Amino acid sequence: MAQAHALVADRERSPKPAARPTATQRSWLARGLDQPGGKLPLFDENGKRIDPRTVRRCLDEGWAEPWFMNAIKPDWMVCKLTTAGRLLVSRR
Repeated sequence: MAQAHALVADRERSPKPAARPTATQRSWLARGLDQPGGKLPLFDENGKRIDPRTVRRCLDEGWAEPWFMNAIKPDWMVCKLTTAGRLLVSRR
């Protein structure tokens, strides 16, 4: 039993491999580079709402962070680039 706990603890301490953004995630993040404070858009270039899965994955990976809640649409989170997100999309 103690060995099982040790294995779990070792796995939890191990750094996870660096994730790579999809083309969609990278495109969304890149749009924040030219915005004040790194604000990320709620809609794509065609006026379609950004898929919440894209937003969630970027938040989970630390590439974006919540900035504030949208008062008009509380279920739409306004996000901004993190330093890690900015570095990720600035590299080519």
